[in-house]
Amino acid sequence: MTHNHPIRRAAALSLIAVSALAFSSACTGDDEAPAGEAAQAAAGGPEPKNVEAAKSAAQTVFDRFAGGDFAGAWDMYTAAGKAAITKADYVKLNQACSRKGLAIQLTSARMEGTDRAVVIAKQLVAAQSYTMVYEGDAWKLEPAKEGLALYKQGAAKAIAAQKKAGTCANQ
Repeated sequence: MTHNHPIRRAAALSLIAVSALAFSSACTGDDEAPAGEAAQAAAGGPEPKNVEAAKSAAQTVFDRFAGGDFAGAWDMYTAAGKAAITKADYVKLNQACSRKGLAIQLTSARMEGTDRAVVIAKQLVAAQSYTMVYEGDAWKLEPAKEGLALYKQGAAKAIAAQKKAGTCANQ
């Protein structure tokens, strides 16, 4: 009987391949690499106070909003933004009047001091600036004064005001 049987050879090669794969994926060499900003935030630590972290947080807010996750977008508002409108009213207002499904892309950003960043976002052909504020160890979206005034009316009045002004996308 030969020790070089095709089935034994295939089994041995499979075992070697699985062992090599397990070894190479376990030894990637990243153990010494510093944790990324996303990993740091996910671990519950404070977000870095830099323009990259502010941009990342802003893009998350815009992605949530464009995807129709209005409750998730509201969660990333500043305390002043949250005080101006309840989460339920914010969701109701945006379900009634926002343009869902259209990607919002960050085009640029800059720091304004150590705890504020101005980001420029574009949806279709319109660009607008937004302010991100470092609050409670994280970057939060600060609603514009016009937005705060609208929010303070509550969902029903805000929807009516937007419809009257022709700014409610779902009229």
